[in-house]
Amino acid sequence: MQPYEERLSAPRSWWFIAVLIGVSVGLIMLPFGTLPMLGGLIGGAALACVAVSSYGSARVRVVADSLVAGEARIPVSALGAPQVLDAAEAAAWRTYKADPRAFMLLRSYIPTALRVDVTDPEDPTPYVYVSTRNPEALAAALTAVQPA
Repeated sequence: MQPYEERLSAPRSWWFIAVLIGVSVGLIMLPFGTLPMLGGLIGGAALACVAVSSYGSARVRVVADSLVAGEARIPVSALGAPQVLDAAEAAAWRTYKADPRAFMLLRSYIPTALRVDVTDPEDPTPYVYVSTRNPEALAAALTAVQPA
């Protein structure tokens, strides 16, 4: 059973912007004719949509006693107690409180986050910062699979 899974998908407004980028490329190609304009419209929109989809495809999961955040797989046994961050505190940890050695799965369009200290003495990473729309559920899932 998987206690937590979330996809950090991009907001709807980003998809609208991707379509507008396609329209812009189509308008840029308009002086070269109708076919180049259509190619620019379709190609520009497709490339922008691929970029939005790729950026919004990051996933956060708690599986098999590990926190999987994007490409990173961190054993829960190497993590301390999770700290739920509201929008103001998450913004502080993204900016002036941030440590450059920390692992951050950051999505600016998600205001809340979870911060977990790394307790492994072999790991130089001080903490893990994960953007999440539901930090309480992620914290509960991590607490549920942590060793006693």
